[in-house]
Amino acid sequence: MLRTIVVAVILIPLAIVIIGFAVANRQAVTISFDPFDASQPAYSTTLPLFVVIFLLVIFGVLVGGIAAWLRQSKWRSAARRAETQNRELTAEVTMLRRRLDPAERSDLPARMEPAPPLSLRSPTG
Repeated sequence: MLRTIVVAVILIPLAIVIIGFAVANRQAVTISFDPFDASQPAYSTTLPLFVVIFLLVIFGVLVGGIAAWLRQSKWRSAARRAETQNRELTAEVTMLRRRLDPAERSDLPARMEPAPPLSLRSPTG
């Protein structure tokens, strides 16, 4: 249900805008990576403008994703350390519970019945 709403409300209008952008920017542009000789560049290619823009947007998304991933490395390493510490402490708690469980302790004497309460006799009798 939610997926249908997302497709209908966001993706379909976005696709219409992208198609309109591509149709409006069909003219060919020459891309050159030679800043010194514009008339005879060492490497140049001719592409439709919308392809160039789409490639640059994809490149920007990838660079931004990599930058965000690199910035979060300290949080990922902290999470790994916390997970390791959690496993170690869970194992220690389990070991201590076994050690304190009276049913598993064989070095303790068997449980005895409580002794009857002491009572003092009167000196007269």
